[in-house]
Amino acid sequence: MFSRISRLGARLLREARAETRAGNLLSSQGSLYQGHVNQHSTPVVTPTVQSSRNALFSTSTSCDKDESSQEKKKISVTFVNKDGSEKTISVPIGMSMLEAAHENDIELEGACEGSLACSTCHVIVMDVNDYNKLEDPTDEENDMLDLAFGLTETSRLGCQVIAKPELDGMRLALPAATRNFAVDGYVPKPH
Repeated sequence: MFSRISRLGARLLREARAETRAGNLLSSQGSLYQGHVNQHSTPVVTPTVQSSRNALFSTSTSCDKDESSQEKKKISVTFVNKDGSEKTISVPIGMSMLEAAHENDIELEGACEGSLACSTCHVIVMDVNDYNKLEDPTDEENDMLDLAFGLTETSRLGCQVIAKPELDGMRLALPAATRNFAVDGYVPKPH
């Protein structure tokens, strides 16, 4: 892949120099080529003429703008703690509730760090409508949920609940206790 990009860049550089010598710049900004081969992840090579002697190239994927705008989108999620107190946080689209809880100092354990090897990030989705918007739990998640303390019909593992726009305003309750078979009472520090 890299060699194809290099060959394309070398060809565009030669063409840019030839056009510069001929005085055929396409715009006042000096942009000679801005084409998108594929709308998803094909590298796009864009030379920009700095002077008549050299050209600078930058490579990027055509979906960079989509990713950066998606990172800025957040949803509101309320965690209801064991004592009944509530904490509302903003969660970026695509982030798990376990990661969001760790980033916001919410006591959601996650002993296996999201590898589906425990049930310590067990959360209870408080609204059935929100629960129904989630993807169905996998067999591995169901196996771990069977080990969870205080299992309910709307229980999920926080590491498997991923933020998406339709979950905005979701409320998650933390169960009164967890079952950590590694070390009882151990609370891992997020990285």
